Amino acid sequence: MTNDTGELAPELRQLLDRQEIVDLLLRYASTIDAKDYVTLRSLFTEDVRGQYGEDTIVNGADNLLQWIDDMTKTATWQHHMLNVYHVDFVSDTEAKTLTYHTSHQTTSDAPDRCRKIVARYYDTVRKVDGRWLIADKYMQIGWTQEFTADPA
Repeated sequence: MTNDTGELAPELRQLLDRQEIVDLLLRYASTIDAKDYVTLRSLFTEDVRGQYGEDTIVNGADNLLQWIDDMTKTATWQHHMLNVYHVDFVSDTEAKTLTYHTSHQTTSDAPDRCRKIVARYYDTVRKVDGRWLIADKYMQIGWTQEFTADPA
């Protein structure tokens, strides 16, 4: 599906872009789970803005990476389950997304406790030099729950 100049048809380009955006959002979660901060850093625009809950706002890719590292220092297990509900294109280089999020975390200071977070991510992603990157991430926390978990 190409046009006369050999370019992809717009509908096909948008489907491929949508899949790249979904992959980006899933990779964000899996790199946090694995503490793969080199890859995680590569997923942000330089001027990314992150808001986690109503109180925490972090500006800039390096600052956001440091904040995530600080927040997960004692995490021994993290498991994010994401479902990308919407990818709405604003332009060929920007989209707004809605992702449902449920995560479980255990920590070294309480290995028999598990924390569950149920939230929604509202992201703005931008295509920069041919790659989709996270430019703004807002985590709207629905609720958290802690329960006893037998360590593996």
